[in-house]
Amino acid sequence: MRAVSGTSGNLIGALCAAVAVMCFSVNDVGIKFLSGDYALHQVVLIRSLIGTAVFVAVIMPLSGGWRVMKTARLGMHMIRGLCVVLANMCFFLGLAALPIADAVAIFFISPLVITVFSVVFLGEHVGPRRWMAIFLGFAGVMVIVKPGTSAFQLASLLPIVAATLYATLHTLTRKIGGTESAATMAFYIQITFVATSAAIGLVLGDGALAGNAHPSLEFLTRAWGAVAPGDYAVLAAIGVTSVAGGYFISQAYRMSEAAFVAPFEYVAMPMAVIWGVTVFGEWPDWTAWVGIAMIVGAGLFLLWREAEVHEEVAAEGPKYRR
Repeated sequence: MRAVSGTSGNLIGALCAAVAVMCFSVNDVGIKFLSGDYALHQVVLIRSLIGTAVFVAVIMPLSGGWRVMKTARLGMHMIRGLCVVLANMCFFLGLAALPIADAVAIFFISPLVITVFSVVFLGEHVGPRRWMAIFLGFAGVMVIVKPGTSAFQLASLLPIVAATLYATLHTLTRKIGGTESAATMAFYIQITFVATSAAIGLVLGDGALAGNAHPSLEFLTRAWGAVAPGDYAVLAAIGVTSVAGGYFISQAYRMSEAAFVAPFEYVAMPMAVIWGVTVFGEWPDWTAWVGIAMIVGAGLFLLWREAEVHEEVAAEGPKYRR
């Protein structure tokens, strides 16, 4: 389907992006809320089963029915699925131990990693101003992570790993996006979530490796258990918001220019701060605020520069990216 052109397309895309960010933010806070009582693979499996049911019942009929399952690139879909599953799990393990605002801020280095990957794997050119922004963003991560100090936590590396895997996912998507629909890619990601979390549960679900003092390790190795009645609503919410967020963010980028939509994803940062303060009683310290500003500023600069370069290319033809 062709993108909606003009201002209306951009406004619809912005609305879809805002809805997607709210869905992902609810998903993050729900996962962190459950991380003290359940195993990660149990939560992810239940979430994915709910998400798959919603996809089949609602999104699939709107996207061509069972035809979304048809693909000639199953192997690439499985690789993409593993990237997003591992990215999510690393991020969720980080959430179990870190303030939610810190974890989200660190994860926002993904646009910087994507830019680096575009040079290494796609042969694109990046000029000195964009490299300076990348350096600033990574410096912001160091400010939050505080390596070499007593405040450093190994768990703070998990959102970095998640961001790197997300960048890999994005790079693979650019390779297959011309032949595969967003619905097809979303379907195989949900299937990979179900298969991977079930496999991990078979290995770790008995809790034989549990009993760790570290919250991230305990979240990973805890035994599966019965779900408290009050938590079913949380599991249902994260199941619905996971698949809805993926659908709406795909719609956002389909219906408007990427450079217009992408900044709306940074709405997740103030939402993470609000969740941290209101739900978990976490308020970022001044160094975290500095790091957040550096990461978000670098990411927004890269997005602005990308839009500017596209305008230059459209007006003058291909040229070096500054």
